[in-house]
Amino acid sequence: MSAKANRQSLIKDLLNTKVIGSQEELARLLLKKEVSATQATLSRDFAELGVVRTITENGIRYILNSDEAGKQIGKLVSYEIISIESNEQLIVLRTLAGRAQGVAHYIDRLNKQEILGTVGGDDTVLVVPDRAKNIPTVIRMIKNMITKTHY
Repeated sequence: MSAKANRQSLIKDLLNTKVIGSQEELARLLLKKEVSATQATLSRDFAELGVVRTITENGIRYILNSDEAGKQIGKLVSYEIISIESNEQLIVLRTLAGRAQGVAHYIDRLNKQEILGTVGGDDTVLVVPDRAKNIPTVIRMIKNMITKTHY
């Protein structure tokens, strides 16, 4: 796992298990787990993860906002897909180098009935539809995902 992925995973875990009211507090908790992060890095991580600051009865708290995270990640994924091709059985997405596994993971997390699963290599994602007849539907979903997140 990359340092960034590890850090973001720890951030999600900490936000789900502790009440954290400041980035400084989060940075201290990460440091206890031997992960160093600047305020600027945490701000970028928050944007990518969809972390929002909210006011609770106990004061200010950072929480994961899954809707916002999905939009942010969708926007990133949409820029990573270069092309979409298919044959009578499968769909192949070409991505930027090193981004196929992230794109595959995102598509899997959409939990669409028409998609059985994905396999991500380095710059290629294999999308397996549930039925060959659903290939146009899956391609349309992916194209809509790409165009919606660019705006």
